[in-house]
Amino acid sequence: MTTPDWTEWQFLDGEWVGQGGGTPGPGEGSVIFQFDLQQRVLLRKNHMEFPAVKDRPAFAHDDLTVIYPDPSGSMRAIYFDNEGHVIQYMVNMAVDGNTVTFVSDALPSVPRFRTTYIKEQSEIMTIRFEIAPPDNPDGFTKYTEGTATRVVPTTFQG
Repeated sequence: MTTPDWTEWQFLDGEWVGQGGGTPGPGEGSVIFQFDLQQRVLLRKNHMEFPAVKDRPAFAHDDLTVIYPDPSGSMRAIYFDNEGHVIQYMVNMAVDGNTVTFVSDALPSVPRFRTTYIKEQSEIMTIRFEIAPPDNPDGFTKYTEGTATRVVPTTFQG
């Protein structure tokens, strides 16, 4: 198996900090993208903290995603979080190389998820997370959205 060409993905590489909001309220956190296994996979590790609000105590959300090429050449990802979710995603890079979209597989009776990373500037990106109900798997609505700034530069070696 040859090493995937990750050149167009390097805009994600590095450590990012940011803040945003949405349905769970305001939050802040960090996300790290780094290539691993001799650049055969791209790892994404995320940590978000949400302060207490009137109806809910403070909580933290942690997740890990492994992005990889499947045997057909498509990009896939598998996601794990501290809430017990395991989600399979198709991953698509926009033609312009400035947007990466993760869309979960459509499964009966299960919500569908979409996460989008949009390069705004070389060191700034928008991150949007959307959910679609099981009875309308393409009816995505925004759950959270935020902006992140790269604080540790890319280590990509293309």
